[in-house]
Amino acid sequence: MDTNYIRRRYLIAWISDAIKPRRDIVMFWQLFTSGMALGCVYALIALGFVLIYKATEVINFAQGEFMMVGAFVAFSLIHFAHVPFWITVVLTLLIMAAFGVLLDRLVMRFLVGEPAFSLVMFTIGLALFLRSVAGMIWSTDTFAFPSPVSGEAIQLGSVAIAPGDMLVVGATALLVLLLYLFFRFTNLGIALQATSQNQFAAYLMGINVEGMFSVVWALSAMVAAVAGILLAPTLFLHKDMGFIGLKAFPAAVLGGFGSIPGAIVGGLIIGISENLAGGFLLPWVKDIFAYLVLIAVLIVRPEGLFGIHEKKKV
Repeated sequence: MDTNYIRRRYLIAWISDAIKPRRDIVMFWQLFTSGMALGCVYALIALGFVLIYKATEVINFAQGEFMMVGAFVAFSLIHFAHVPFWITVVLTLLIMAAFGVLLDRLVMRFLVGEPAFSLVMFTIGLALFLRSVAGMIWSTDTFAFPSPVSGEAIQLGSVAIAPGDMLVVGATALLVLLLYLFFRFTNLGIALQATSQNQFAAYLMGINVEGMFSVVWALSAMVAAVAGILLAPTLFLHKDMGFIGLKAFPAAVLGGFGSIPGAIVGGLIIGISENLAGGFLLPWVKDIFAYLVLIAVLIVRPEGLFGIHEKKKV
């Protein structure tokens, strides 16, 4: 055998082994950045879970379907009414806010005081109902949702960041900042916090508790709509896209069900970790990794990362 040929083969193998760690590092950061964008969407949906639970003690398993309805409303305004994108966002938020208020006043208000199991079953039924209605109105086809940003990916060293991912992360950060300012510096936000801490005490202080319930359902529907508008350009628009809420629920539990910062951190952890698992482990592991992370964390800290450990005296 030719000695030069053998030397070339050894040289190629040596170069391949030398650059493999670098390829793995680049792949890690590539998956990390795209997973951060996905985690932001999880965080927004988890935030909706937390907002409703803190104020009303209802776990809304239709939160993913709220996201789906908001995305379809925005799609209809853009595709059929030819409304500009940014005006569409504002109109969609107003429509979803009205949807949340009507849902609370026409349905949820009559379920106050019912057993927790009944409320859970109702929200599951509501999710199925919204999915069926979406299929009847918009069909079961998959639609391409227009993205407000375009252009080539931005290179940071060897890592390429899609403009859409940057929009998701930036929009999520802006929304979280606005919510912080709302809860910290507005009378309505402070009243919502009081209601979430103690409904009876809030009522004694003159706060319209029932009105706060309507506000929090509207706020949760608006946050879900933002998540749908951000997710639809990459996931595509379909009546079953609300199933992603089943990934956001572990994010809410992971962060501490009742903690707004926990919902954000939990969403990022789930999004990043499952993206890395899909890249470095077997592909099917990605679908179950969120629940594996949740189980591992709850074994160590049952109340979640930001949850408060409560003790009851009997």
